[in-house]
Amino acid sequence: MEYNVKVKYTHPDARLPYQANKGDAGFDLFSIEETTIKPGETALISTGIMLELPNGTEAQVRPRSGLAIKHSVTVLNSPGTIDEGYRGEVKVILINHGKQDFKVEKHMRIAQMVVASVANVNLVQAYELTNSERGEGGFGSSGTD
Repeated sequence: MEYNVKVKYTHPDARLPYQANKGDAGFDLFSIEETTIKPGETALISTGIMLELPNGTEAQVRPRSGLAIKHSVTVLNSPGTIDEGYRGEVKVILINHGKQDFKVEKHMRIAQMVVASVANVNLVQAYELTNSERGEGGFGSSGTD
């Protein structure tokens, strides 16, 4: 399915999110500011864009693997959810899990955004659930392999 997503710039340094390679799921998001994130600290980074998502979609903000492996920097609330009705600026919460300061630079690719369909779901209170093979097995119940 193909969607059109409107992107409005809120800052002159904003950049349009883009897919680095044809067929990529994620669109890179860019910082419009410079800051330093100390080890163990978080920062809310502005992208300078607002979105108008189509009905029945959401945008998920996810970490970039390069920042994670090279600098131990990731998106704190991953994936962050942008609901279809949100019209504010897209911002990214980064956390530095590394041992050294991390410098966020203007126009740096700081996260990726994936637009996905959202199922129309109705929650219904039930007094009984059908049995399943897994049952109530939870955390670690499938073994250590």
